[in-house]
Formats: sequence, structure tokens, C-alpha cells
Amino acid sequence: MSVKHPVRDPSRADAVYAQLKRDISEFRWLPGDRFTEMEVCDLHQVSRTPVRQALFRLRQEGFVDVHFRSGWEVKPFDFEKFDHLYDLRILLETTAVQRLCRPEVHAVDLQVLNAQASIWMVDETARCTDRARVAEWDEAFHIALVQACGNPEMLRVHREISERIRSVRRLDFTLQDRIQATYVEHARILQAVLGRQADAVNTLLTSHIQASQSQVRNITLHQIHQARRLAAN
Repeated sequence: MSVKHPVRDPSRADAVYAQLKRDISEFRWLPGDRFTEMEVCDLHQVSRTPVRQALFRLRQEGFVDVHFRSGWEVKPFDFEKFDHLYDLRILLETTAVQRLCRPEVHAVDLQVLNAQASIWMVDETARCTDRARVAEWDEAFHIALVQACGNPEMLRVHREISERIRSVRRLDFTLQDRIQATYVEHARILQAVLGRQADAVNTLLTSHIQASQSQVRNITLHQIHQARRLAAN
């Protein structure tokens, strides 16, 4: 189990929910790990009611499951579902960047991408090597591409997908070469968007996401345990 996180929020169920989701996405709890409601109560120093509310919310979203008389379980990876979510992610993001490359899109509409340029379009010596931080920035980069196109419903669905695949995406960043590749590929995608190069950005973005999708298909138990060790440090 992870280190105790005392909960003092006014909404205790929300606080427990948020912390449990972080613990799962950051591999403090691994797929297949089993636990009881009382263990979570002790861990977060709260009563059973907010814990149960948080767990049933996570169950609805597909992160955990409950077993009759044997407690709760972090759901094992469903690789077919991940594959479907990656396909949907490609569709949403390529649609978004195609819209950003239209002539009628003004430079002011692309300002949301300025912060991303300051992170990814930097000299190699200025690149971050902190795996957890780069993973967070990577997710924010792809969300920003969809946000910039100005469709709130596309953004809502994309955020939901990002949450569902967060844990497996972070496995990408247990390898330093994937961190360096992400910097290079994100910079190229940004350059193509800002240069209104519709065909180029479509190719670059699709290839970039498919590379991550391919990594997901090849996830090993060793990688998952390595991610847990890194999260603990």
C-alpha cells in the first residue's frame, strides 16, 4: 500500500477519489492489486462512507472492480480497450490540428500553444529529465492541441480519454530515449501547426501517437514494477 495521505478536505469522498486515482495512475497500486475498504479508511484516516463513495465512482469509470466477499481490485490492463482509446485519440487530435491549420484561424487563437512552445522547443541541454514531470507535460501538450481548436465537447471527451490511458502512457517515460524522442516530436508538431502545414502535422501527430500506442501493446510486468519503483523514489 502507499504512504498515508491524511484527508482534511471539506469533500472527503472527492479527496479520497482523487488520491486513489493518482495512486493507480502513478503505479503505487498495480493492476491486480487487491484491498479492502477498511485498508483505504486506515490509509486516508477517514470513515467508511467517503471511501465507499470514492470507490464506487472509480468503479463506474473503470479503474477498480469489487468482488463479492473478497474486497476490491485495481482492474487489470485491458489492452484491447487501450487500443480503441488510442484510435479515438488519434481521430480527435488530428481533427483538432487540421482545424488549427485553416487560414481563418488567427494567431491569437493559437496563443494557448505558446506555453507549450516554451517547454518543448528548447535546446537539448535545457530538456527536463524528470520522468514524472515530462509525463505530466506530455499529457498537457496533447490536451492543449485539442483545447486550441475551440470545441469544448471535443476537449471534454479528450480529457476523459487522457485519464483512462494515463497510467500506460506514463510507462513510456521509464525510458530516457522516449523522453528525448518526445521532445523532438512535440517540437516538430508545434512547428507544423504554427506554420499551418496541415499535411505535415497530420503525419507527424499520427506517427507520434502510434509510437506510444505500439509501446502500450508491448508493456511487460517488468516495466510496471519499474514504474512503481520510480514512483516510490
